[in-house]
Amino acid sequence: MTTHSAQILPPLPSDSTARLQSLMAGGKRKLLGLVGAPGAGKSTLAAALLALVGADRAQVVPMDGFHLANVELQRLGRAGRKGAPDTFDSAGYVALLQRLREQRPDGDIVYAPEFRREIEEPVAGAIAVLPTTQLVITEGNYLLHDVGPWAGAAAMLDEVWYVDIDDALREERLVRRHQQFGRSLEEARAWVASTDAPNARLIAATRVRAHHVLPWA
Repeated sequence: MTTHSAQILPPLPSDSTARLQSLMAGGKRKLLGLVGAPGAGKSTLAAALLALVGADRAQVVPMDGFHLANVELQRLGRAGRKGAPDTFDSAGYVALLQRLREQRPDGDIVYAPEFRREIEEPVAGAIAVLPTTQLVITEGNYLLHDVGPWAGAAAMLDEVWYVDIDDALREERLVRRHQQFGRSLEEARAWVASTDAPNARLIAATRVRAHHVLPWA
């Protein structure tokens, strides 16, 4: 998961801030989902929300921690499509969301996995969600996907916000990201066109099911 502590984060739109305050009214555990295409800025938005609410009251649990390991993707013949819906442990992700919904204030810590881009692998038990955490922010591509186990994710979330961004800017970000983690410019552009773009179209089709659309530049 990318660290954003050194970045100056853009301000949250006023209607989104009001929606967040309404969501958290009452003090009970709430789960907020952030969905959007690859490169939309979901993790940056999650960091902004975490900073706004405070780390003593909120925690970020990304969907990316449920990437299948590279060895399993190789076994399944899906390594060239890493990031597609069937390259995640979707049932495991939904099960974690259910545990987070049911976690009691006097209960045990729930541990979640985290995806590390520097090794391109998930790491188990890297994120601790305390029982007193009021807001769990989960972000990822397929929170509103309705095929297979993914179909159970939305029901575990109190709200889902769709992160909207200009496609040209989003794809430019993706190319830079892929280069940062070792691909050449040509390889990065090819991956965006062959893998990220089809996934983005699939995710865009779920936009209508979001509770709120947030433009995020």
